[in-house]
Amino acid sequence: MSLIPPTDDQGLGEGYHSPQLHVAVRLNTNEAPLPPPQAWVDELQAEVGRIQFNRYPDRDAAELRAALAAFHGVDPANVFCANGSNEVLQTLLLTYGGPGRTAAVFEPTYALHGHIARITRTAVVEGERNADFTLDVVDVKRVLSEHRPELTFLCSPNNPTGRAEPADVVTQVLDLAPGLLVVDEAYGQFAAWSALPLVTGDRPLAVVRTFSKTWSMAAARLGYLVGPSQLVAELEKRVLPYHLDAVKQAAGRLALSYRAEMEARVAMLVEERGRLAAALRDLPVETWPSDANFILFRPLHVEGHEVWRGLLERSVLIRNCASWPRLAGCLRVTVGTKEENSAFLAALAEVLA
Repeated sequence: MSLIPPTDDQGLGEGYHSPQLHVAVRLNTNEAPLPPPQAWVDELQAEVGRIQFNRYPDRDAAELRAALAAFHGVDPANVFCANGSNEVLQTLLLTYGGPGRTAAVFEPTYALHGHIARITRTAVVEGERNADFTLDVVDVKRVLSEHRPELTFLCSPNNPTGRAEPADVVTQVLDLAPGLLVVDEAYGQFAAWSALPLVTGDRPLAVVRTFSKTWSMAAARLGYLVGPSQLVAELEKRVLPYHLDAVKQAAGRLALSYRAEMEARVAMLVEERGRLAAALRDLPVETWPSDANFILFRPLHVEGHEVWRGLLERSVLIRNCASWPRLAGCLRVTVGTKEENSAFLAALAEVLA
């Protein structure tokens, strides 16, 4: 028996990876730098003690979906939950993608939109962004009219470039898209606006969120989608039975009671993002505005790879985007705590000097 897949890998390469190295300051994966509230931990531990582990979890995740629905002011039938936002994306592509179907992305953007599409044998068409990484609506119109994709992906704020798409631009794309528009808001709480209010009735729009970033729950791997009830019903047909374990469901439901604490963490990170951005403007680097919890920058006089290695030698790990298409020489730093950000800035100044 051959272990080689029966068809080619359609450009999958080595998959999606981010280095996990032992360093003093880790700012490469856009995680929350602070843990969730201790009261949440205590509540979850008590909840785990009441779980009947010999029984399957609630297949419909009814309590979690009801809590998310109340949080966003929608009906539980409009909420789909999965193991991280990436499984949400995968389920969307299993449902609406596949052989003979097309997904549109606008580069540079979140790599897993195209990667998961290719895994599901969905054809991927790539549009281009403007030089400042804003969305080029003219090119969007060209891509959508020429290729008629079943799915169109927008990431807002866009990873790895940082900018949120303006409301009028998202509305234009929604009007132009011949199929489903997916707005990935993994970093949505850091931005000034959300596409969630645009989800109404049978409008072909789905907004994807995650607990990993602002809720400080990356280890839990929990994400969800808000969209039309008909779409959610179709996703439920494709997902594996009992795919959400009982601990994960409890963790997400309990977290929603700590909205004030979450918003305080977001406010702290937004303030630190401003401090980082101001400091980077005083260094020999090119930067771009960010509405997320990270900043993209390009060193002007030293190769990006060299800067990344120099930071690593100083026990500071950031994301190396220097070899990525359309991002030559670029690096991306996650906004951490005040102490982590100061350590990064000091190390970067040394490397650039």
